[in-house]
Amino acid sequence: MKKTMILALTTLATMLLAVPAFAAPEGGIGTAEGLVALAAAFCMGMAAFGGALSQARTASAALEGIARNPQAAPKVQTPMIIALAMTESLVLFSFVIAIILSNKF
Repeated sequence: MKKTMILALTTLATMLLAVPAFAAPEGGIGTAEGLVALAAAFCMGMAAFGGALSQARTASAALEGIARNPQAAPKVQTPMIIALAMTESLVLFSFVIAIILSNKF
């Protein structure tokens, strides 16, 4: 079951990464524009995946801590929100880098 899920996710990721490369103007994957589009798509995909994983773990740990000690909710909530904002800022930085890469050519 686990191998099937990994294969399905790998296939889906490959298909999603290839779409911007095929949409590159005049040329294809073999041209510089196509490779830059592929790099930008890969950058955005990895950042979104890593950010989502990090935010899920942050929220899980915070909610587990609040469930164990409900009185500590205000002390846990503020650092959790700051951590989520910092994680999201890294994803937005990679989005900006991908846009800059896409506009290079």
